[in-house]
Amino acid sequence: MLERIGISLEDGLLEQFDKLIAEKGYVNRSEAVRDLIRDALVQRAFTESSGREERVAVVTLVYDHDSSSLAQKLAHIQHENHRAVVSALHVHMDAHNCLEVLVLRGRGKDVVAMGESLVATKGVKYGKLVPATAGHDLR
Repeated sequence: MLERIGISLEDGLLEQFDKLIAEKGYVNRSEAVRDLIRDALVQRAFTESSGREERVAVVTLVYDHDSSSLAQKLAHIQHENHRAVVSALHVHMDAHNCLEVLVLRGRGKDVVAMGESLVATKGVKYGKLVPATAGHDLR
């Protein structure tokens, strides 16, 4: 069931929003607003979790593979937490840089701890832990 609501926005903000939804290819404002709400709910569920609930996240890392100790550290963290690693993608971006994308799943506190550990590893040029969802609580 859908329920219709109304919102008030300043002209400039609405213009920016309309431009954004056109660029992203939304068919209407409602779809864009629904996605914004879903994202806010996923973020809140992730940050307000007691840490025991199952959570899903994606970790993105960029690093110089020539640093063998760094690659070993990253692999060690993944092996220590192998139950949480659902999938890993390793891409050679150029002669020196690698992009690694990991999908993590497990207890919230474990997923966050592992993701933050990977991102904070010395030598990682770029790292980001992005909360995701298994979709159970979203419509």
